[in-house]
Amino acid sequence: MKLRIVFSILFALTLAGSAPASSNLDLARRLNLAFVEVAEKVSPCVVVIAVTHKRDPDALKAAEDFEEGSALREFWEEMHPQYGQGSGIIIRKDGYILTNRHIVEGAEKIEVRLQNGRRFAATIRGVDRHSDVAVVKIEAKDLPVAKLADSDKTRVGEFAIAIGTPFNLDYSVTFGHVSAKGRGNVVPSFSPDAMMDQYFIQTDANINPGNSGGPLVNIEGEVIGINTLIRGLRLGIGFAIPSNIAREISDQIIATGRFARPWLGVSIHGVKEDRRFEELSKRVGDGVVVRYIVTNGPAAQSELRRGDIITRVDGQPVGSAQELRNELRGKKIGQPVTLKVFRKDEQLTIQIKPDEYTDPEPAFAAVPSPRGPVTSDLGLTIHPLTDELADRFGVTRTEGVIVVAVEEKGPAQERGLKPGDIITSVNDQDTFSPAQFREHLKDASLKDGVRLKLIRKGESRTETLKTTE
Repeated sequence: MKLRIVFSILFALTLAGSAPASSNLDLARRLNLAFVEVAEKVSPCVVVIAVTHKRDPDALKAAEDFEEGSALREFWEEMHPQYGQGSGIIIRKDGYILTNRHIVEGAEKIEVRLQNGRRFAATIRGVDRHSDVAVVKIEAKDLPVAKLADSDKTRVGEFAIAIGTPFNLDYSVTFGHVSAKGRGNVVPSFSPDAMMDQYFIQTDANINPGNSGGPLVNIEGEVIGINTLIRGLRLGIGFAIPSNIAREISDQIIATGRFARPWLGVSIHGVKEDRRFEELSKRVGDGVVVRYIVTNGPAAQSELRRGDIITRVDGQPVGSAQELRNELRGKKIGQPVTLKVFRKDEQLTIQIKPDEYTDPEPAFAAVPSPRGPVTSDLGLTIHPLTDELADRFGVTRTEGVIVVAVEEKGPAQERGLKPGDIITSVNDQDTFSPAQFREHLKDASLKDGVRLKLIRKGESRTETLKTTE
């Protein structure tokens, strides 16, 4: 459809001039050939990645509550697939392949298939959760290698071509445009991946499940990004990790098996990202406000104070948390960085030695898998609100957990709860995940009543579930 539109525009433009009809056709043929050549050039550098996942023991135990063959058991199997498939990009002749972390992490077995049909067992060289970048390795030589572009030079409006394996349809090629650059905050704050550490390239090239890990390329056949996220199905909004970031992280993973991320140990917020800081913004312009300093973190050992406004990192301006992280990512662990800081009416220069960031321990270590469904004494089953579930139930993605089943004659059904309801709070405690849902129910009592805040068809409501004795 898009190609026909492009041809129509070009045809109309040429008709407006004096070029003969044969020239118009030649122009259309050259454009057509350009897309064909890109597909032929890049496809040999793209691989299909098939994975066999380890089954989470806690999730398997939870599944025992669902009767074999029941709708709930089928739903559980659908949400916890043992087998998966994605895409990858060959970046070195000796078998290093760039892909997404969420495709391969936790896999028990990984198989890579090339376009020519050759198959290889693969091992994980390393993953980086905060960028969703992973590198896998196969034992092969003289492989075709994709060229990574300088993604900083990518322009909004230029052609973007995606190659991958959507819905197990190998080596599908779709095209569109780069519809935006520098997209941040595309992962909801309640998601397990909310700390993703980069801006994204946005594209309207058709991307679907299975495209993840595959390339987004320009008309020159250079990789400008790794396809990694979609905003719903069939909406024409997809996101790719810029190739410059993928290159930086994958180079370190190949060299050391991991990516060391510098960390200051502060919680910050952009001055212009919050109306509470409007007056402050008028005085200092762009910057990030230090809201909290982590005890025993690098910043705690410096002169930085809560309420300080960081305006520059090693001379580079920063106006958001993401911009500060971008500046830090290229720094060396332990090498001092210089911050320009505004404190009240005083300009300060403060040096901090970044430490290496390590993921904190899960807050609910004893709680079964927070990604899986949770069935409670309330007589309902809830699940994280994913894009797929939002599409299935026709709801808008928001913070909360979604009801996927309601037990007949249970407390939830008696109060009229329905599949598709989104629970945002349990007893006035914000609830963003099944783990939090279960945690908030620990001290709750159906005898006293459990207060749930819901969203149904875009409208908020409150229901109190109680046992009737």
